[in-house]
Formats: sequence, structure tokens, C-alpha cells
Amino acid sequence: MTNNPVKIVETVLRDGHQSLTATRMRITDMLPVLEQLDDMGYYALEAWGGATFDACLRFLNEDPWERLRTLRKHLQKTPIQMLLRGQNVLGYNHYADDVVREFVHRSVDNGVSIIRIFDALNDTRNLECAMRAAKEAGAHVQGCIVYTISPYHKDSDFVKLGQELVQMGADSICIKDMAGLLRPYAAEKLIRSLKAEINIPIDLHTHFTSGMGDMTYLKAIEAGVDIIDTALSPFAASTSQPCTESIVATLEGSERDTGLQLTKLHDLADYFKTVKTNLAKDFNLNTNIPIDPKVLTFQIPGGMLSNLLNQMKEMGVADKYPQLLEEMPRVRAELGYPPLVTPTSQIVGSMSVLNVALGRYKMIPREVKDLILGKYGRTPAPVDPGIKRLAIGDAKQIDHRPADDIQPQMDKLRQQLANEGYPNASTEDVLSYALFPEVALNFFKNNR
Repeated sequence: MTNNPVKIVETVLRDGHQSLTATRMRITDMLPVLEQLDDMGYYALEAWGGATFDACLRFLNEDPWERLRTLRKHLQKTPIQMLLRGQNVLGYNHYADDVVREFVHRSVDNGVSIIRIFDALNDTRNLECAMRAAKEAGAHVQGCIVYTISPYHKDSDFVKLGQELVQMGADSICIKDMAGLLRPYAAEKLIRSLKAEINIPIDLHTHFTSGMGDMTYLKAIEAGVDIIDTALSPFAASTSQPCTESIVATLEGSERDTGLQLTKLHDLADYFKTVKTNLAKDFNLNTNIPIDPKVLTFQIPGGMLSNLLNQMKEMGVADKYPQLLEEMPRVRAELGYPPLVTPTSQIVGSMSVLNVALGRYKMIPREVKDLILGKYGRTPAPVDPGIKRLAIGDAKQIDHRPADDIQPQMDKLRQQLANEGYPNASTEDVLSYALFPEVALNFFKNNR
């Protein structure tokens, strides 16, 4: 074992199945191998947050909090890691500070040890509350640099963002490359730039969407990255992370040897192969998602493309799909080059579909106006003045932290739940209701 092993975050329990099987893995699919995963020697198991919370309630008739407690019971040695969208928590809009704080505290109390916190616009004001709460709760706080490519995103900007995250109390930094845009030599350069200025661990998270993930990891490892995110082979590659076993085998015997045992990983992979087959059958899923190097040109993650194509079919303009691919980068530039990740990817995508279907900016959805008004935070570049006028007229863009405009919500939510017939709801239930009101009520009706 070397003194500088690459640490591995295993994503099979969260991002792996979120990327390849629509987040449909159930706790019953995980239970038989939790002890084995725990004994593996991973740095962490990413097992909660992201879309898992919504999917548990909406599709699996599972309480996400109960899932977390079960995971914690079986994972005694390995930290459980979760993904949190800053002020968006795990929903799709901003919540009041009291909801964010309460959610973070309950997550930690129920079993989360590492919280990866990101904001779609890299606006650190949207991370303040969650990072502070995670610190108070005693969690390891991982601040995120959402990676994207534009004239407004240079390595020096990412380094500045990294330094800001360190000042805000981050214990480690994650470069979150959600669309697989980070090229191998660019990764090497970025990691070296960050390492020169920042002395907390750096974790690289990429997706295999463009087919470069392995090479990107290898160059990052050569540049001194501390931690990487991988998925066991049945849930690896295409729109998921690079494969755990391949990376472990690549580094075996080198100075960055992970110390993980291949034969044990193979046993786990055999188990998850069956899980994947069953999920595809039970939920009628197509798990054969090809890699798509076009993402490098259009920067649109694969899963999003299929959603947009469906939208266009419903509107009867599927034949204009090639125009959509040209329209998206244009709209992204006009709206200030937001990175394309939830919720900005949906906002830019829908606007582009409407432009292609109805004519440019003939109809502007509420979310686009809110983005331009600054309700989601600061866009990396200024919004195109002409588009701004069309969308919000002379209205002033807000220049303060968006959540400052949101009144506390917890008491009101508790009261609403009581009115719905749940006067003694647990704080966890109130939080589920805060994020997904209708879905949660439906779940409570069948389970409380």
C-alpha cells in the first residue's frame, strides 16, 4: 500500500443507478451487500440525496429517511455521502433558511457523514446556509465547483471559486463535471492550478457521457487529485461514472494504488448485474444508453436530450430537432452561460424548445423570467440586454442573496400538514412535505 493512495467514492447506491436506471434501485436491492460494501475500504459510499429522495416517495413507496437509517445501521465503517443542491435542498426551487438548516441537521442525525453541496450557477451565496448548517451538525462539508465550458469559465475563475469555498469552511472540494465535459489534459491543468492554491482534498466527479472519463481520471490522478468517484461495472460508463474495477486495476502496483481488492469488487459487480437486470424488467427501462461525444459540442447531457425530444414530439415539432441542437447553445449564451445542471438545464432546454416551436422568445416561461431577475442567483455572464428587456421589461434584477426574500417556512408547513390530518408529523415528514408536497401527501396516505 502506498502512502498516497487514490481514495474512491463508490456511487452505485446513488448516482450510478440515478444515471442508468432512472433512480429506481430499492433499499431491498441494496441490503444483501451493504456489509460487503462497508468492508471494501472505500473512502465513502454515495448513497443518498440527488434524485433518490424524490424517487423513493414518488415511485418506490419508500420513506427516504427510513432508507437512510437502514443504510446507516448496516454501514458501520464507511461514511455515507449525500448530494445537496444548496438552497434548493433536493427540490427544484429555493427554500427558506429554516428549511435548509433543518434538512441538513436531520440528514446528519439520520446517518449522513459527508455532504456534497453545489449550486447550479456556482453562486456561493446559495451555499452559505447549507454549508454553515452542515458544519454545525458536525458533517464533513464538501463544496462544489460545477464544471462547465464557456468564455466566462476559465481555470482562474474555478480557482477563485475554490478559494472562496475554503474560506466558507469547506473540508474538501469537488469538481462536479455532470455532463462529462472535462477533457483529460484540461483536468490535469485544472487540478494542478487548484492544488497550487488550495490545501484541502480535491475530489473529481465526472460522467462517462463523452467517452473520456477514464482518461480524465488518469490525468487528474497524475496531477495529484485526492479522491475520485466511480461506479461498480454494471452501473458504470455511458451516462454514469467510470468503472470502479477498471480504475482499481489501472492503479494496482503504482504509487497511487487504491488498496481495494479486485476479487472482492468482482463479487459485488456480479451481484449488481442481477440487480440491474431486475430493475430494467420491473420498471420497463432501457438501460442500454450509448456514449455521446456530441455532448462536447452541445454541452447537453444525454438524458436531457431525450426529455427535450419528447417535449418536441408532444408539440408536434420533432422534425425541428436539429434546430434545437443549434438553439440551445445560443439560448445558454443569451441567458448568461449558466452551467447546464438541475434546474438551469431544464430552464435553458424548455426555452430552446419554445423558441424552435413558436419563434424566438415569443413565449417566455416564468422560470426563465425568474432566472433573468436573479431569483436563482448570479449568472456567470450578464444576460443579453435585448432578451432581458423582452422578458422582464424595466424590472430590476436583484443583487442580494435570493433566499433573503423567503420568509421562514417550517411552522407554516407544520400547520399545513396538521390541516391535512397529520398533526403529529415528525420533522422528517414535514421536510418531505416541504420538498414534494403532493407526492409526500400521497405517500403519507398509504403509509401513515
